[in-house]
Amino acid sequence: MPHLVILYTPNLDAETDMTALCRALADTMLTIRDEAGTQVFPTGGTRVLAYPAAHCAVADGKGDYAFIYLNVRMASGRSDAVKRQVGDSLLDCAKTQLAPLFERRLIGMTLQVDESAGQVYDGKHSTLHPLFNK
Repeated sequence: MPHLVILYTPNLDAETDMTALCRALADTMLTIRDEAGTQVFPTGGTRVLAYPAAHCAVADGKGDYAFIYLNVRMASGRSDAVKRQVGDSLLDCAKTQLAPLFERRLIGMTLQVDESAGQVYDGKHSTLHPLFNK
């Protein structure tokens, strides 16, 4: 499961480096620890994917508006403090990375943290996890 998915208006492609944003967000995810000092997002399972919207409408359509939506999914069982830390850390990272964009254009950004409570199946197969679990 991707841990962080970014959806954005395609008018941002020419103005920002989405790959750099993805890398910065992934690096931030890897630094987050819970109260016991355990890494919240395992290195081999940390994923950030960005997709421009094929079709979009933002606000009243009278301007070249932009929007970016970040959705973090994490397994259940983490404390509310850790969930807040995840949200605050990733939002701060995104704001820093996108600061030049916010200075020159009208843009909205939302970051949501979802917990995958109640999932009925979570199948995994990976050759990445063993690399980082040594």
